[in-house]
Amino acid sequence: MTQRSKEGDDMKIVEDGRAPNPRRVRIFLAEKGIQMDYEQVDINASDHKKPGFAALNPLQRVPVLVMGDGTAISESMAICRYFEELQPEPALLGKDALDRATVEMWQRRMELNLMFPVAQTFRHLHPAMAEMEKPQVAAWGEVNRPRVLTMLSLLNEELADRPFIAGDDFTVADITALVAVDFMKPARIARPDDLPNIDRWHASVSSRPSAKA
Repeated sequence: MTQRSKEGDDMKIVEDGRAPNPRRVRIFLAEKGIQMDYEQVDINASDHKKPGFAALNPLQRVPVLVMGDGTAISESMAICRYFEELQPEPALLGKDALDRATVEMWQRRMELNLMFPVAQTFRHLHPAMAEMEKPQVAAWGEVNRPRVLTMLSLLNEELADRPFIAGDDFTVADITALVAVDFMKPARIARPDDLPNIDRWHASVSSRPSAKA
Protein backbone atom coordinates (compact mmCIF):
# COMPACT_ATOMS: atom_id res chain seq x y z
CA MET A 1 0.00 0.00 0.00
CA THR A 2 1.41 3.37 -0.99
CA GLN A 3 1.77 5.87 1.84
CA ARG A 4 3.37 9.17 2.58
CA SER A 5 6.72 9.23 4.35
CA LYS A 6 6.38 8.96 8.11
CA GLU A 7 8.29 12.22 8.40
CA GLY A 8 5.44 14.19 6.85
CA ASP A 9 4.52 15.80 3.58
CA ASP A 10 7.18 18.51 3.46
CA MET A 11 9.95 16.25 2.21
CA LYS A 12 11.07 16.07 -1.41
CA ILE A 13 13.70 14.51 -3.61
CA VAL A 14 15.48 16.69 -6.14
CA GLU A 15 16.50 14.62 -9.15
CA ASP A 16 16.83 14.27 -12.88
CA GLY A 17 14.44 11.42 -13.54
CA ARG A 18 16.46 10.22 -16.55
CA ALA A 19 19.60 9.50 -14.53
CA PRO A 20 20.37 6.05 -13.10
CA ASN A 21 21.02 6.95 -9.47
CA PRO A 22 17.67 8.69 -8.96
CA ARG A 23 16.04 5.60 -10.43
CA ARG A 24 17.66 3.47 -7.73
CA VAL A 25 16.02 5.58 -5.04
CA ARG A 26 12.65 5.59 -6.81
CA ILE A 27 12.66 1.79 -7.05
CA PHE A 28 13.65 1.52 -3.40
CA LEU A 29 10.80 3.78 -2.29
CA ALA A 30 8.34 1.98 -4.56
CA GLU A 31 9.28 -1.32 -2.93
CA LYS A 32 8.62 0.31 0.44
CA GLY A 33 5.33 1.76 -0.76
CA ILE A 34 6.47 5.27 0.17
CA GLN A 35 5.06 8.15 -1.85
CA MET A 36 7.41 11.07 -2.38
CA ASP A 37 7.34 14.52 -3.95
CA TYR A 38 9.94 15.04 -6.67
CA GLU A 39 11.48 18.20 -8.04
CA GLN A 40 13.18 17.85 -11.40
CA VAL A 41 16.44 19.44 -12.46
CA ASP A 42 17.87 19.13 -15.95
CA ILE A 43 21.49 18.07 -15.75
CA ASN A 44 21.82 18.46 -19.51
CA ALA A 45 21.05 22.13 -18.98
CA SER A 46 23.57 22.24 -16.11
CA ASP A 47 20.85 22.91 -13.52
CA HIS A 48 22.89 20.86 -11.05
CA LYS A 49 25.71 23.40 -11.29
CA LYS A 50 23.57 26.39 -10.37
CA PRO A 51 23.99 27.91 -6.90
CA GLY A 52 20.62 26.71 -5.60
CA PHE A 53 21.35 23.07 -6.23
CA ALA A 54 25.04 23.32 -5.36
CA ALA A 55 23.98 24.60 -1.93
CA LEU A 56 22.13 21.30 -1.40
CA ASN A 57 24.98 19.12 -2.65
CA PRO A 58 28.40 20.69 -3.24
CA LEU A 59 29.33 17.68 -5.39
CA GLN A 60 26.51 18.73 -7.73
CA ARG A 61 25.04 15.28 -8.19
CA VAL A 62 21.51 13.91 -8.06
CA PRO A 63 19.47 12.79 -6.21
CA VAL A 64 19.19 14.85 -3.04
CA LEU A 65 16.64 14.28 -0.28
CA VAL A 66 15.54 17.63 1.20
CA MET A 67 13.78 17.70 4.58
CA GLY A 68 11.22 20.27 5.64
CA ASP A 69 13.81 22.10 7.72
CA GLY A 70 16.21 22.32 4.78
CA THR A 71 18.46 19.43 5.83
CA ALA A 72 19.82 17.77 2.67
CA ILE A 73 20.96 14.17 2.30
CA SER A 74 22.71 13.18 -0.91
CA GLU A 75 24.16 9.86 -2.15
CA SER A 76 21.63 7.24 -3.21
CA MET A 77 22.51 4.63 -0.60
CA ALA A 78 22.43 7.19 2.21
CA ILE A 79 18.90 8.14 1.16
CA CYS A 80 17.90 4.48 0.98
CA ARG A 81 19.33 3.80 4.44
CA TYR A 82 17.38 6.73 5.85
CA PHE A 83 14.10 5.29 4.62
CA GLU A 84 15.04 1.77 5.71
CA GLU A 85 15.40 3.13 9.24
CA LEU A 86 12.05 4.91 9.02
CA GLN A 87 10.26 1.90 7.56
CA PRO A 88 12.14 -1.38 8.10
CA GLU A 89 9.63 -3.55 6.20
CA PRO A 90 10.03 -4.88 3.66
CA ALA A 91 13.70 -5.21 4.55
CA LEU A 92 15.79 -4.24 1.54
CA LEU A 93 19.12 -3.92 3.38
CA GLY A 94 18.97 -7.23 5.25
CA LYS A 95 17.03 -8.77 8.13
CA ASP A 96 19.74 -9.62 10.67
CA ALA A 97 23.48 -9.12 11.16
CA LEU A 98 24.61 -11.79 8.70
CA ASP A 99 21.96 -10.91 6.15
CA ARG A 100 22.77 -7.20 6.34
CA ALA A 101 26.47 -7.94 5.85
CA THR A 102 25.70 -10.18 2.87
CA VAL A 103 23.46 -7.56 1.27
CA GLU A 104 26.11 -4.88 1.86
CA MET A 105 28.76 -7.09 0.29
CA TRP A 106 26.72 -7.65 -2.86
CA GLN A 107 25.50 -4.07 -3.01
CA ARG A 108 29.11 -2.87 -2.97
CA ARG A 109 30.05 -5.39 -5.64
CA MET A 110 27.18 -4.29 -7.86
CA GLU A 111 27.99 -0.62 -7.37
CA LEU A 112 31.76 -0.78 -7.78
CA ASN A 113 32.13 -3.63 -10.26
CA LEU A 114 29.03 -3.24 -12.41
CA MET A 115 27.35 0.13 -12.15
CA PHE A 116 30.56 2.16 -11.94
CA PRO A 117 32.19 0.69 -15.08
CA VAL A 118 28.92 1.00 -17.02
CA ALA A 119 28.76 4.67 -16.01
CA GLN A 120 32.38 5.27 -16.91
CA THR A 121 31.89 3.69 -20.32
CA PHE A 122 28.91 5.97 -20.90
CA ARG A 123 30.52 9.13 -19.58
CA HIS A 124 33.77 8.74 -21.50
CA LEU A 125 32.53 7.30 -24.81
CA HIS A 126 29.05 8.66 -25.47
CA PRO A 127 29.06 11.81 -27.64
CA ALA A 128 26.21 13.30 -25.60
CA MET A 129 28.50 13.46 -22.57
CA ALA A 130 31.25 15.45 -24.28
CA GLU A 131 30.21 18.75 -22.69
CA MET A 132 29.61 17.30 -19.23
CA GLU A 133 32.62 14.99 -18.88
CA LYS A 134 35.70 17.08 -19.45
CA PRO A 135 38.02 15.65 -20.38
CA GLN A 136 36.44 12.62 -21.96
CA VAL A 137 39.10 9.92 -21.96
CA ALA A 138 38.08 7.37 -24.56
CA ALA A 139 40.77 4.92 -23.46
CA TRP A 140 39.31 4.89 -19.94
CA GLY A 141 35.86 4.21 -21.35
CA GLU A 142 37.21 1.29 -23.33
CA VAL A 143 39.01 -0.08 -20.28
CA ASN A 144 35.72 -0.25 -18.39
CA ARG A 145 33.68 -1.98 -21.08
CA PRO A 146 35.21 -5.45 -20.56
CA ARG A 147 34.98 -5.01 -16.80
CA VAL A 148 31.21 -4.92 -17.16
CA LEU A 149 31.21 -8.19 -19.08
CA THR A 150 33.52 -9.85 -16.57
CA MET A 151 31.19 -8.95 -13.71
CA LEU A 152 28.15 -10.16 -15.62
CA SER A 153 29.83 -13.51 -16.22
CA LEU A 154 30.61 -13.89 -12.52
CA LEU A 155 27.09 -12.85 -11.57
CA ASN A 156 25.63 -15.35 -14.02
CA GLU A 157 27.46 -18.12 -12.16
CA GLU A 158 26.34 -16.83 -8.76
CA LEU A 159 22.71 -16.71 -9.82
CA ALA A 160 22.70 -20.39 -10.78
CA ASP A 161 21.56 -21.43 -7.30
CA ARG A 162 19.53 -18.51 -5.96
CA PRO A 163 16.76 -16.23 -7.23
CA PHE A 164 18.27 -12.90 -6.23
CA ILE A 165 21.74 -11.47 -5.98
CA ALA A 166 22.16 -11.58 -2.21
CA GLY A 167 20.05 -14.70 -1.57
CA ASP A 168 16.38 -15.64 -1.48
CA ASP A 169 15.03 -12.11 -1.10
CA PHE A 170 14.93 -9.06 -3.35
CA THR A 171 17.26 -6.40 -1.93
CA VAL A 172 18.98 -3.15 -2.76
CA ALA A 173 21.71 -5.18 -4.47
CA ASP A 174 19.13 -6.24 -7.07
CA ILE A 175 18.03 -2.62 -7.47
CA THR A 176 21.55 -1.44 -8.19
CA ALA A 177 22.20 -4.32 -10.57
CA LEU A 178 18.92 -3.81 -12.42
CA VAL A 179 19.63 -0.12 -12.97
CA ALA A 180 23.19 -0.92 -14.05
CA VAL A 181 22.13 -3.60 -16.55
CA ASP A 182 19.45 -1.34 -18.01
CA PHE A 183 21.97 1.49 -18.23
CA MET A 184 24.13 -0.71 -20.46
CA LYS A 185 21.84 0.15 -23.39
CA PRO A 186 22.55 3.92 -23.43
CA ALA A 187 26.17 3.08 -22.63
CA ARG A 188 26.20 0.97 -25.82
CA ILE A 189 27.38 -2.18 -24.09
CA ALA A 190 25.73 -5.25 -25.58
CA ARG A 191 24.59 -7.89 -23.10
CA PRO A 192 26.00 -11.30 -24.10
CA ASP A 193 23.54 -13.98 -25.22
CA ASP A 194 25.09 -16.77 -23.14
CA LEU A 195 24.06 -15.61 -19.66
CA PRO A 196 20.83 -17.56 -18.96
CA ASN A 197 20.83 -16.90 -15.24
CA ILE A 198 21.23 -13.18 -15.79
CA ASP A 199 18.39 -13.32 -18.33
CA ARG A 200 16.12 -15.15 -15.85
CA TRP A 201 16.99 -12.78 -13.01
CA HIS A 202 16.58 -9.66 -15.17
CA ALA A 203 13.17 -10.79 -16.41
CA SER A 204 12.10 -11.42 -12.83
CA VAL A 205 13.20 -8.11 -11.33
CA SER A 206 12.03 -6.13 -14.37
CA SER A 207 8.53 -7.53 -13.92
CA ARG A 208 8.21 -6.06 -10.43
CA PRO A 209 5.96 -2.96 -10.37
CA SER A 210 8.76 -0.98 -8.71
CA ALA A 211 10.94 -1.34 -11.82
CA LYS A 212 8.68 1.16 -13.57
CA ALA A 213 9.06 3.79 -10.82
